[in-house]
Amino acid sequence: MTDRPATQIFRDGEADLRHRARWWASRAAIYAVLILWAFVCLFPIYWTATTSFKAAPDVMQGNMIPYVDYQPKWLGWRSLGLSPDTIGAESTVRAEFLKRFTNSAVVAVSASALALVLGSLAAYGLSRFSYRFGPMRNADISFFFLSQLILPPVVLALPFLVLYRELALHDTRIGLILLYTLTVLPIVIWIMRDQFAGIPTELEEAALVDGLGVWGAFLTIILPIALPGMVAAFILSLVLTWNEYFFAALLTSTNAVTLPVMVASQTGSQGISWWSMAALSFAAILPLIVIGIVLERYIIKGMAAGAVK
Repeated sequence: MTDRPATQIFRDGEADLRHRARWWASRAAIYAVLILWAFVCLFPIYWTATTSFKAAPDVMQGNMIPYVDYQPKWLGWRSLGLSPDTIGAESTVRAEFLKRFTNSAVVAVSASALALVLGSLAAYGLSRFSYRFGPMRNADISFFFLSQLILPPVVLALPFLVLYRELALHDTRIGLILLYTLTVLPIVIWIMRDQFAGIPTELEEAALVDGLGVWGAFLTIILPIALPGMVAAFILSLVLTWNEYFFAALLTSTNAVTLPVMVASQTGSQGISWWSMAALSFAAILPLIVIGIVLERYIIKGMAAGAVK
């Protein structure tokens, strides 16, 4: 067995260097694209947060970097009664903000939870059983749910306005909860149907053999595996219901007004109070940011648990 020639060793070394260079170049390109995309996604949040600490001249001049382009001030937060010098005093604006925040939290969480429960049950039935409703089968029924998203909300404005006035649901939290549940229910059904369809039926059959009923197998076997999809569906529903403006502005007036309506009301006869709107907007999106970060850990944990099972 003879040793390889020195020229062959040199060529192999060059090939290995070229391979490593291509690998590092591809990785650098991928990370550059990801960093650029992260900057594009996070820049609106950064702009909103920094604008809440700007004065009027800083907003108009487009100053962006605190302590470099401008000196931060609590002007926007002071208008909400949330600055350090006003947080301890009584504030009508702060009380109004907390009321709208509570309305948004109650409506969004309740509607998302209700849609998740109803949508999960409907999706499980569509993924495990065969239905027939006239000429419609499972695929047609699933598409019917999805088709409800095609209808523009403005088409439903007048019917819902008349119906809610007749049922005394106008300007009530329960009215918004029921409407928002119907709004996000098709999305939950489609997400959860794919989740349940990817779970082998043999797991349920084994649970039934071990003595569990249909509900027992569903609650103890299927739901823990489908947890990542449920968390994703809940987050998506929460974001959609939290940010919904059209029906909130149409069907509320005083008691059930939500944060998006309050944000839009910052425009006045003298123009837009950008610092107040920025402070209010950042206070409105901050809970969604926190919830997304916290629940992301549960999504990863649920995916790992499902893979192990």
